[in-house]
Amino acid sequence: MEKTFDSLASVDTVNKTIESLTKNGFLPEVVATGVDALAKIKELIPASASVMNGSSRTLDEIGFVEYLKNGEHKWNNLHKVILEEKDPAKQLSLRKQSVLSDYYLGSVHSLTENGELVIASNSGSQLPHLAFTSPNIILVIGTQKITSTVDEAIKRLNEYVFPLEDARMKSVGMSGSFISKLLILNREPSFMGRKVHIVLVNEKLGF
Repeated sequence: MEKTFDSLASVDTVNKTIESLTKNGFLPEVVATGVDALAKIKELIPASASVMNGSSRTLDEIGFVEYLKNGEHKWNNLHKVILEEKDPAKQLSLRKQSVLSDYYLGSVHSLTENGELVIASNSGSQLPHLAFTSPNIILVIGTQKITSTVDEAIKRLNEYVFPLEDARMKSVGMSGSFISKLLILNREPSFMGRKVHIVLVNEKLGF
């Protein structure tokens, strides 16, 4: 049966993807559930580290956003600092400074069996972290997001993810969403010294 854009990947596909991600310089692992993914995040981030996250249904669904808000951790929550600043100019400055966070967390819109990550954005605010600035990245990805090729990954973004996100934005009173900027991470060069953790979850998470 042909895999649809919202069906979990097979064990063979997941294993192939992990092998490809490893060859491409990423640090992949598989967990069973969102609960396990949250536990892995807590394990990976040390106390006092500065943490920034992008808007992500996946992080919300695994309980990370609520955990970050409740303050039970010992991290420096940069998102909280930004939202507490009411002066627009100062808040913008804080957002720009946040790209230097010790850890950045998010997800992707598609992931290929060849170990390529596809991320779309409207504002582009999360892209500096992912491409260059944050030394530690943690991406939590439901295996339904795995596609065979980059072409299929972009098709998934355009035909499946975007309509759902556009509808969600309109449902909360916004004008809708846009794929203004697109980032494809083919590999993470070792000379950069960064750690890009890919936490694959055998559970449907996000779009």
